[in-house]
Amino acid sequence: MPESPKISLNRIYNSQNILGLILTFYVSFAMSARKTALLLRWVFQIKISYQTVLNYAEASAFYCHRFNLANKGQSDPVQAGDETYIKINGKHYYTFLFIGSKKRAITSYHVADNRGTLPATAAMLEAKRSVLPDKNITFITDGNPSYPSGIHFLNSSSDSVPTIQHHKVIGLQNLDSESEEFRPYKQLIERLNRTYKYHIKPAYGFNSFNGAMALTALFVTFYNFLRPHMSLKYKVPIYIKDIASLPTIQDKWIKILSLAPG
Repeated sequence: MPESPKISLNRIYNSQNILGLILTFYVSFAMSARKTALLLRWVFQIKISYQTVLNYAEASAFYCHRFNLANKGQSDPVQAGDETYIKINGKHYYTFLFIGSKKRAITSYHVADNRGTLPATAAMLEAKRSVLPDKNITFITDGNPSYPSGIHFLNSSSDSVPTIQHHKVIGLQNLDSESEEFRPYKQLIERLNRTYKYHIKPAYGFNSFNGAMALTALFVTFYNFLRPHMSLKYKVPIYIKDIASLPTIQDKWIKILSLAPG
């Protein structure tokens, strides 16, 4: 999870509305920190530095991460998962994402310096936590051997029945019946990966692990609670009345921060 904030959002020099605008442009509209600061200065005559944008975003991410975990609710028992690479200090890291097949809500996100069994297991454990205990859980992934290894560990270390089922989709063409049957789920997680990469692309690589984790947590908040989905008839995956009733997206961001566990 993101580190504890180094600044208090209740004591920042700028107003809460400006904080909401920063999160709107930096996260919702996928602008870089420098472009966000420039837009605020040129359009609204709000003079802040790009470093202030990053500081506010990292502080907000700490609370948004808690909000994400507390409000994602019960998810679909069938989920698709994958890992996609990002860069931190010029080195490859990996973000593991899992998404529900019907609600389209992100159920798990985990950033690690490798794509091995341990981070895959951590991501699947959180995804599993989103499903009611009596449901049959099915994970659909690619051929990365970390997933079956992690599922074997989760099944062997749990007394719950039924166990987690796993299906693999291999390659770009359907060369086996399993890949053909579960290809739509693989396409679902690939679309999520593209959306995620679009929103973090303005960072052009992160300078710190916490920066990567922070923007990932903020992206999940936006994706699950603020972003309308065409496949859901332009509704958000997780509906919260107190957020939906607000007129502007910057107001919604501030409301999320106010609702986050302290």
